[in-house]
Amino acid sequence: MVKIYVMESCPDCTRVKEVASMDRRFELVDIGEHIHKLKEFLRLRDTREEFAEARRLGYAGIPAFLMPDGSVTFSAAEAGLDLSGAGASADLRGAASADLSGGNEEATDAASCSIDGRGC
Repeated sequence: MVKIYVMESCPDCTRVKEVASMDRRFELVDIGEHIHKLKEFLRLRDTREEFAEARRLGYAGIPAFLMPDGSVTFSAAEAGLDLSGAGASADLRGAASADLSGGNEEATDAASCSIDGRGC
């Protein structure tokens, strides 16, 4: 089972939550629901190299996909989640509906949950 870390107030998580909630291969973990879920995510985020760029840029790092083998990806497609339709990006690349380099103007203009206001 793929565990997906999301948060209700994260605009980049909306489509992921919508699609994954209908697929039993995925477990959604809303890190805003309880402090225990937030701490679980922060342990992962603060210790894994996959989150280095998100930490450097001030992103929360969600949605994040924890694979059954223990690896982490930010790509819905790599996690086996098809986000096609409704104009969603299938590759979230670390939490900003694009890559962490900020190359997606649409993602940077959206409501955001990063420290600097550029994306989740």
